[in-house]
Parts: sequence; structure tokens; C-alpha cells
Amino acid sequence: YQNTISLKICWHSLESDNEACKLFDAVLTQYATWANDESLGGIEGCLSKLKAADPNFMGHVIANGLELIGTGSSVRLNKELDGAMRTMMTLSKAQPLTEREKLHVAALDMFARGQLPKACDLWEQILQNHPTDLLALKFSQDTYFYLGHHIQMRDSVARVYPFWTPDMPLSSYVKGYYSFGLMETNFFDRAEELAREALAINQTDAWSVHTIAHVNEMKAEVKKGLEFMKEMETNWKNSDMLACHNYWHWALYFIEKIAPRCLSSGSMLDVVDNCSMLYRLHLEGVKLGDRWNNVLKLTKKHTKDHVLLFNDVHILMSSLGAKDHKATEDELKFSPCDDHELSLAPSLGLPLCQAFVEFENGNCDKAVDLLYPIRYQLIQVGGSNAQRDVFSQLLIHAALNSKSQAKQNLARCLLRERDVMRPNSPMTERLIRKAAAVHSVV
Repeated sequence: YQNTISLKICWHSLESDNEACKLFDAVLTQYATWANDESLGGIEGCLSKLKAADPNFMGHVIANGLELIGTGSSVRLNKELDGAMRTMMTLSKAQPLTEREKLHVAALDMFARGQLPKACDLWEQILQNHPTDLLALKFSQDTYFYLGHHIQMRDSVARVYPFWTPDMPLSSYVKGYYSFGLMETNFFDRAEELAREALAINQTDAWSVHTIAHVNEMKAEVKKGLEFMKEMETNWKNSDMLACHNYWHWALYFIEKIAPRCLSSGSMLDVVDNCSMLYRLHLEGVKLGDRWNNVLKLTKKHTKDHVLLFNDVHILMSSLGAKDHKATEDELKFSPCDDHELSLAPSLGLPLCQAFVEFENGNCDKAVDLLYPIRYQLIQVGGSNAQRDVFSQLLIHAALNSKSQAKQNLARCLLRERDVMRPNSPMTERLIRKAAAVHSVV
């Protein structure tokens, strides 16, 4: 694994133990590259060794951060994580820390309390003085993504990008992070250029593959997307933390042609992808058999979590698809508090979820009334443009199936808008033909 000192992140609390430094770096490298290195025991194995080598501090920070941010867990739901956070806070007060280490602790404390934007502010403070702090950069990138703060996600990397010179370990991956932020803010050509630069350095960079998959999806370049994913599959399929998601992107191209299938590993990212994939097929009228019931086995235990609204609405898709009314009711119960995500529930989470319920109940007019007014605010729910596109598809299908001529006309307007943004999309062309057929009946 890489030399931590070369990354300029050798923490004060680890300086006395070279083995702990190496293990910390091994964990961070695997997190940054989206791949468990089984020869090192993977992230979990390295974390275990790190805590044994240096039980007093920074191992707790990266372990708790990965649990909070990497899995979307919460101290509110996970007593073991709550205990681990308390241990970390106690240790942080019992020894001299650098200002940077104090900020890392404070950022995780904010995240654990549901104050995600404040956590990002603290990581940005770190990056102002330590632009090559990869842990702060990666944690902030993932959290901005959860928040739907794509401009911040892009600019956070832009500010530190000049410091990541080619001789620095993992600098090509930072190039890939930057490319994703550019893509999510519609700088498609520059995003693809950077992603291909990163892949020229390291062909196994699954995140840069991910950026290009998004670019092709956003531009509706189906043939190009299919060819690219097939050509690169051997390189990215072993990046176990991202491979399933990249296969999901590959399958999106097939949805344009109507021919996909979705698998799930059980991780929350893959569960969300599974729900999204099946729901898109459902909107296209594909018969899904008992697949929703299989997904519900994974999602049902999370219906009361309410950690991220983005996850909530996808979990709801599964309960609606499986026609589990109790699970649907549980998913619609949000308790108000000062948690950032839950603070969005009244204005965004509930109307979005209710729109799915109304659509499934055949109340398409009501679904449009709920979804259309918040369509431009849905970025706050988080996820990528490609992931949130399922909400746009729901709005179009609801409007198309509405009994209101005005809403049917809205569907045609939305399709014209979509056609301009994604010219030559087979899905859009198919829906435009459907809209024309509806119009001829009216």
C-alpha cells in the first residue's frame, strides 16, 4: 500500500507507530479507489489491525467515518456505532490533538447528529490548510452527493486540484472525483476528458468509468455507452464497492431498448439501484413477477430508518411494488427534528413519496399535483442526475396517464424539454409517440 507520509496525512496521533500509519493509508487507499484489497484483508481487516496497532485515536476516526458515510448508518439507529462515536469523542478529549484532527472529530460529530452541511463546512476548513487531505476530500465528496450539492462537490475538488500533482499517490483518482462533479453540473465534454485522462493512468479506476457512463446516459448516447461499458468491463468489474452500480448504469442503456435485469448484493447502494431499476421497468410496463417481494426482504428492515430521503423514496418503491401496505405506511412516517434530512421531509420527502403512492393507486392527477411543484427542488434529496431521473420519468408517466387534458399537455411539454436535453433518446421518442396517441384520443 501507499506510503502515508507521501500523502502528507501522517496524523499526530499515529506518528509514533509506522505500522499504524501504513494501515491507516491502506484503509484510505481502498476507500478512495472503491475496491477492497483482499491481500490486505480488505477495509474491515485493515481497520481491525489499525485499531490494534494504535488503539488511541485516528483509527477510530476513519472507522466511524466509513460507517457513517460509507454505509449511511446513524447513531440514532445503531447502538454499536453510537458507542464507537462516544469512545472517539472521549479519546479526543484525553490527548493533545492538532487543529486538523480536532476538525475531523468535530465533522464526524456533526454528521452523526444529522447536520451534514455543517460537517462539510468543517472538512472544507481542513482542506483550506491541507489541500491534500484525502480523507477530508473523500468524506466531503460523499456527503455533498447525499445532499445533492453538486456545485459544491465540483468546486471542493477544483480548489485543491492544483495541489494534486502527478507524482502524488492517488492523484489520478482525484482527477476522477473532479470529473464527476463536472459531469453533474453539465460540463460533459470536460468531464469526459478528465475521466479519460484518469483512465489512461489507471484503467481500473471504476469511478472514472462511472463518470463516462453518466455522460453517455445524460447525452442519450446509447450505442456509445453500451460499447464503452463492454469494452471496459474487465477493468472495473473487480472494484467490488462500485461494480454493481456500474452494472446498473450499463443496464440503463438497455432500458432505453427494454431489456434489463437487476441484481443486488444487499449493500444500500445496490438496494437503491435495484429498486430504481425495477421501478423504471415497472413504468415501462414490464411484468416483474415476484421480484419486488425479493427486494422487500432487503428493504423492509429499513422502512423506519429515515436517515437519507433519497434512500427512503427508493425503499418506498419496493413496498409499493410488493403491495405491502404496512411497510408503505411506515415509510411515510417522518418524525420532525433538527436532522438536516428530516427537516426536508415536510416540503420534499413527503410530497415525493406521496406522489409515488398516488400514482400506484391510479390517482395520476394527484401525483402530478404533488410532484410538479417540487421538481426543481428535488436535487436537495441527493443522488446523481441519472439516479433522480426516475422522478422525472414518474412525472411524465403520471401526466400522460392523467384524465386531465391540461396535464396530458404538460406531459408533451415535459417530453419536448427532455428531447432537447437528450436528443435521439429511444425512451423519449417512445413516450412522445405515446403522448401523440393520447392526444389523438382526446
